[in-house]
Amino acid sequence: MRGSGPARSVLAAVAGIALSGSVAFAQGAAPAPAPAKPEMAANCPGLIAQRSPLFRQDLVRRVALASDQVRLTYIGHSTFLIESPQLVRIATDYNDYVRPPVTPDIATMNHAHTTHYTDRPDPNIKHVLRGWAGNEKPARIDIQEKDVRVRNVPTNIRTFEGGTERHGNSIFIFEIANLCIAHLGHLHHTLTQQQLDEIGRVDIVLVPVDGSYTLDLEGMIEVLKAMKAPLMIPMHYFSAYTLDRFLSRVRQDWEVEISDVPSVVVSKTTLPQKAKLLVLPGR
Repeated sequence: MRGSGPARSVLAAVAGIALSGSVAFAQGAAPAPAPAKPEMAANCPGLIAQRSPLFRQDLVRRVALASDQVRLTYIGHSTFLIESPQLVRIATDYNDYVRPPVTPDIATMNHAHTTHYTDRPDPNIKHVLRGWAGNEKPARIDIQEKDVRVRNVPTNIRTFEGGTERHGNSIFIFEIANLCIAHLGHLHHTLTQQQLDEIGRVDIVLVPVDGSYTLDLEGMIEVLKAMKAPLMIPMHYFSAYTLDRFLSRVRQDWEVEISDVPSVVVSKTTLPQKAKLLVLPGR
């Protein structure tokens, strides 16, 4: 998980928000003033409208996975590339702005902002899974692709007018190599016991940590405590300030590790014995 000196230097340039901002905070530099809580807008902030991501494929060794391993690579915003032992590739919250360097077999999407979905997915994607169904009907997804099962648990989202769009978001659950990975999408509320029961046991949770466009900070901590995943990976943060604010709060309850590279290989046997939050640098 620790990179060489040259790779670390390159990655710092590529993903300065996640790393150098955290270093400055750790060294005691005064954090930027807290931004005003943003109102709902057409897009989440923090994205450059271009399709070529800053993710550097050459910084991650693409080694073959054992039958009990999963590779997760943080591309940026709320997009991860998840790879299975049988080479099934999944892109979460697939959109027009940040895309993985390879065409996925499965693309999941959510409806809160255009930075979380696209109406123009790559036609070579085998399964395009939209986490909403329209007319406030819940999407119901449960598919199997080789060694990967994908299912969803619908949740609600806020509308631009301040109302509620029922079932506009889905928590996607990926069952791979005896691991259960949950991507919370654009979660706007805490979870009911029924939703937690539908999700089931979770080994890894991919969690939005901006604290404003999605669920507020304490609400998201409540969700993480309810899910009890041994490994938590943050996403959907827009600056060093929002990430550091979340990490400062999380350190009250869990260990925090900051990786030098945007990719991690996980198996059931390598999950932390004590719950931990792992920061993967990304765009």
